[in-house]
Amino acid sequence: MRFRFSPPLLRRPGFTAGDAVIVLALAGLLAAGLRLGWRAPAVLHGPEISLSPSALPLYALLSTARMTAAYVLSLAFTLVYGYAAARSRTARRVLIPLLDILQSVPILSFLPVVLLGLSAILPQKPAAELAAVLLIFTSQAWNMAYSFYQSITTLPNELREAAAVFRLDRWLRFKTLELPFATLGLIWNSMMSWAGGWFFLMAAEIFRVGERDFRLRGLGAYLQEAANQGDMRAVVYGVAALVATIVVLDQILWRPLLSWADKFRLDGVAGEEPPRCWFGDLVSRSWLVERAGAHLAAPLGERVDRFLHERLGGAPAAPPGDRSEARPSRAVFLAGAATALLVLYGGYRAFGLLATLPFSSWKPLLIGLAATLLRVAAALAIALAWTVPAGVAIGMNRRLASLAQPIVQVVASIPATALFPVIVLALLSAPGGLNLAAIVLMLMGTQWYLLFNVIAGASAIPQDLRFTTDLLRLPFLDRWRVLILPAIFPYVVTGAITAAGGAWNASIVAERTEFAGRSRTTVGVGALIAGATAQGDYALLLAATLVLIVTVVLINRTFWRAMYRLAEERYRME
Repeated sequence: MRFRFSPPLLRRPGFTAGDAVIVLALAGLLAAGLRLGWRAPAVLHGPEISLSPSALPLYALLSTARMTAAYVLSLAFTLVYGYAAARSRTARRVLIPLLDILQSVPILSFLPVVLLGLSAILPQKPAAELAAVLLIFTSQAWNMAYSFYQSITTLPNELREAAAVFRLDRWLRFKTLELPFATLGLIWNSMMSWAGGWFFLMAAEIFRVGERDFRLRGLGAYLQEAANQGDMRAVVYGVAALVATIVVLDQILWRPLLSWADKFRLDGVAGEEPPRCWFGDLVSRSWLVERAGAHLAAPLGERVDRFLHERLGGAPAAPPGDRSEARPSRAVFLAGAATALLVLYGGYRAFGLLATLPFSSWKPLLIGLAATLLRVAAALAIALAWTVPAGVAIGMNRRLASLAQPIVQVVASIPATALFPVIVLALLSAPGGLNLAAIVLMLMGTQWYLLFNVIAGASAIPQDLRFTTDLLRLPFLDRWRVLILPAIFPYVVTGAITAAGGAWNASIVAERTEFAGRSRTTVGVGALIAGATAQGDYALLLAATLVLIVTVVLINRTFWRAMYRLAEERYRME
């Protein structure tokens, strides 16, 4: 169980045929969306954004409603997608490469395509609302799906064997074993998903494509409008309203959930005093809640449980990794053939659009890609340097966690894009200038993925293993090498993958920023994507997005997939 890094696992680089098909399909979707977007109205105007403090309660309510809708979609996606990828080897070959690509695709390069496509078939306001929810969904879903997939694939073997002995069917295994084991990490990643959603809220609620204005009323639009006008007083009001919203959600939602999830810890001995929550204690003593639970929630839960047991139950479930696969049906072959035809047509349309791009545009594109890659690597290295020790300290000390968790939640949820104009003005005169400011913004947008996952991993370390290391009086370094690093390694890998994807996404707003009517850019593929979006250069937008996708796929398939395999094979909690 001692922590050792194994470079030989990197011997199988791979950009497979499946990856090529997925990239080609995404290119086709982009091209089709752009073609549909050409039919959208040439000029669109959004509502006026009031900077009066009296508008903030309504804006906070609207933004929270969009975040809630996106989170419900993300949770449903996580449970279905992560379970399918972990339980089926055939599905894993498609779903995991697709997830690798989707979590690293620059969200803001797809947003204009989605907005233009929806506005061509829907009225402006429903199109903008739906696009905002989809954008926030894409900032929430991937790290939750990775966390759930990682939890199921690293399930201890003794628990798998116990489920096989009791002949649990698929539904009972999921309800009594897999979901409880994944709950703690899923809750921490849900908190991170909300923080990531606030980060992209500003982009989702106020977005322009040429002469088309897709703004929506909300906290993100309020902060962006205040930053564009240089009204620092309104920025302070907006940040204060956002912090108040986050604190309320922390007290009435996340703290009760963390307190409830403590019973799912994998402990063989009694541990410390379980965490308490004033709101959870207050609600649990409520007569109305008790009656509603007995007469509404319990009967409804039994009906849902019975329905799912009838649909998903039956024969005992095969353990994950079982090589036996069901024979594909005729419907699967027909669906595959239809998908292949759509991919070929989409690829044809995408190549037709790329053919209009001048050859001279490819050189700055490759230079920008290299510059952004260096910034992503620098941001990830800085994040690892401080989040691992800080996350372990918070996760292994409940008293510290009770104090630090709400602070971390608030700081992580403040959109860095709201503070970026101030950071740019402060760092323009420093060595590195906008390059340094871009790294800072990437770091502010990605470090929390690592921190929340490390906290989840450290808090999930069984108490009996902690007691054993105390009894053995292991030195500090041996304790890290023998217990802490092996235990948190799968969580670090999950956090690092999503953090790297977040850094690629943040590059679009980090490398090109506007403040008080002035635009500042630096060399990078994110700046090219942002510039192509602002100018309506769809060929350059497609080319930059595809180059970025291919690069990220190569990195994921050569390095991060090997790290996942290492975590699954060597650092499983047995």
